[in-house]
Amino acid sequence: MRIGILQTGLAPEALAPEMGDYPDMFARLLDGHGFSFQTWKVVEEEFPSSVHDADGWLITGSRHGVYEDHPWIPPLEQFIRDAFAARVPVVGICFGHQIVAQAMGGKVERYAGGWAVGATEYDFGGEMLRLNAWHRDQVVKAPAGATVIASNDFCANAALLYDDRALTVQAHPEFRPEFVDGLMRTRGKGLVPDEVMAEAAAKLDLPIQDKTMAGRIAAFFKEPRA
Repeated sequence: MRIGILQTGLAPEALAPEMGDYPDMFARLLDGHGFSFQTWKVVEEEFPSSVHDADGWLITGSRHGVYEDHPWIPPLEQFIRDAFAARVPVVGICFGHQIVAQAMGGKVERYAGGWAVGATEYDFGGEMLRLNAWHRDQVVKAPAGATVIASNDFCANAALLYDDRALTVQAHPEFRPEFVDGLMRTRGKGLVPDEVMAEAAAKLDLPIQDKTMAGRIAAFFKEPRA
């Protein structure tokens, strides 16, 4: 099964040589599930010609906000709606989670409660998963037709399921602890409050359930569809 990665952001230049760019992280996360990958850098206005150029689509995280005025955001929203109409499965992570919600009529905004950084617990219907987070924006209103499948006290709409069309997650299962540490060093200072970074640094050694989330993503992509 070929997964098209729609890359909406770039890893920091200081970290990419050692830890890879975002598509590398997703290929590593989903290794062993029988997928092949092809990347389109939509952040540089590189788009597939059709939603059928891959068997499923994965939208990455980004330092950009979905509500910002970038020329590639409206065509990405239309691509998402076209994929929904064609029933080609979409997975969205962080920015990807937010842009799917916005494209389908939800609302995303900068959260007044601030940042979530590092190892964070999410309630997936009674199953607690600890995943790495790095976000200040949130889906504050889920679209009609989306089901909330994960939340916590900080993020009410932490994961959404749109029947068999899309699965989206606010957290970053592809981020390893060393990458979160690198983000704090390269992007965090002056952006994320010191106390939030200190709390995240103290949790870098906690185990994360990235493989569990990878299994959920893989199962969603492979789900039989008409």
